[in-house]
Amino acid sequence: MAASACVAGAAFEGRSLEAYLREALEANPRLEAFEHYYEAATERIPQAASLPDPMLQVTRFIESVQTRTGPQDTVFLLSQQIPWFGTLKNREAAASAEAEALWYAYQGEQLTLVRDLSEAFHEYGYTGRALQLTGESLDLLEQLEPIVEERVKGGGKLNALLRLKVETGKLDDRLRRLEKQREVQSIRLSELLALPGHDLLPFPEWRQPGLEDLPSEGLGAALEVQNPELKMLARKIESAEARQELARLARFPDLKFGLNYIDIGSPEVNPATPDAGQDPWGVTVSVTLPLWSGKNKAARAEALAGRNAAEREYDERLLALRAELRTSRSRFADAKRRMELYRDNLLDLARQAVENSRSSYESGRGSILELIDSERSLLELELLDIRAEADAWKALIRLQTLVNGPVGGHSMPVPLN
Repeated sequence: MAASACVAGAAFEGRSLEAYLREALEANPRLEAFEHYYEAATERIPQAASLPDPMLQVTRFIESVQTRTGPQDTVFLLSQQIPWFGTLKNREAAASAEAEALWYAYQGEQLTLVRDLSEAFHEYGYTGRALQLTGESLDLLEQLEPIVEERVKGGGKLNALLRLKVETGKLDDRLRRLEKQREVQSIRLSELLALPGHDLLPFPEWRQPGLEDLPSEGLGAALEVQNPELKMLARKIESAEARQELARLARFPDLKFGLNYIDIGSPEVNPATPDAGQDPWGVTVSVTLPLWSGKNKAARAEALAGRNAAEREYDERLLALRAELRTSRSRFADAKRRMELYRDNLLDLARQAVENSRSSYESGRGSILELIDSERSLLELELLDIRAEADAWKALIRLQTLVNGPVGGHSMPVPLN
């Protein structure tokens, strides 16, 4: 899996969320490790369901024991231990539930990677849009600088030029900070994508989230049915129940069945004795004696405590995930509200104010300060609009990963169910 990300150090050119997710899910080494954990757990199931290995015991007499039918040279004992009825079944059930728990833990790791990558993807996209808008605003102010300088030479106020230079300096500083922020975010994305190179990733593209992206109902039920973490904890409860039954069965004896065979040598002492020289054999049955009630009682108490702990952990996570679901819904709704506010009202007003300020300044009726303030207000609103869009996507993706649904408007690149 991980080898696909390292072929010749090829640069990653994906720009869509789907391309990012596909690359990460195929190359991330942590996911590969969890896949191997699950494979190892599945191999424990047949081991748990199997009987102990039979035992063959061979006794060779240094000095033969003389009996009525002849000397005993060698004794063979073949035995098989059989646990009490139901023990193997519950061992298999416990191992199977633990393997399933690891499978859902693997799914949970996938969704965690999806969520982390998607959030980093949209933060990186926000930085790209912010760089673009800040650069455009800086270019507009720099274009005004020669005009203001000419006016100062013609007797205009020097303070207008100073304020313009201060504003362009602030925008230039913001631009440089955004460029450094891009480097940090690109490194983080490269880590999640398991990319070996150090080149800056291209800025991603995303579509505007729509109201139809958030289901109106059913998320709570989907959370309880589809969330991999809850499924994992449910399997842990099943494993604890099977181990509780195993602790109860420990008070019953294990059985052992055996077959004895004795090799008799040549009957030189009593050759006329009936059955002389014939090799005898017999069947043995033995049982363990579970006499130490204190040990068995402690085992049952341990199993009960383990089951109670698993059930309480499930309850705690269900409450936490429900709260996270409600929080994400609220954040999505707030981000949508902000997007509608900016796009339906404030941005148009801010653009109109910039146009009015520019016209007034060019005609000599307005000051450079009014134009600077208008440009600054427009830039801030445009950045707030992009921030709201990124926040909406992040909240939506968190909702989708909580219920193990399609992410970013696309089905998952690999199946999680």
